[in-house]
Amino acid sequence: MVGELLHEIMAVIGSRVFSFNREDTEARARQWLTDGSYVVLLAVDRDAVLGFAALYESRALYAEGRFGTIPELYVRSGYRSKGVGTLLLAEARAHAKAKGWTRLEVTTPPLPQFERTKTFYERHGFGVSGGRKLKADIP
Repeated sequence: MVGELLHEIMAVIGSRVFSFNREDTEARARQWLTDGSYVVLLAVDRDAVLGFAALYESRALYAEGRFGTIPELYVRSGYRSKGVGTLLLAEARAHAKAKGWTRLEVTTPPLPQFERTKTFYERHGFGVSGGRKLKADIP
């Protein structure tokens, strides 16, 4: 599903901003899940996976300690606007509370195409905290 998420984002913005290799991604996921540095919450109905949310622990002085970051949250298109994302966020909040995190953070692209995504998070108590997410690749 990570591949689905990344390909959907790139299709919406019309630019190849991610490289995705399924085998490498699966290997990373296995390692991070095994070492406990990454948590994946799945929304499942019978045998179908409807969506997922990933979380990891971050630390920052501005956040007053440990907090959670949601690097990926994805609901398959046929299951959107049916409460799946809401359930995933509720589970993410419960996990955050159990870990003693001070907050959860998520980034959405600051583009008009992602206004619906931003509205979804705002409806669930997330607020804009300033800035834009920038990256620099380290070769």
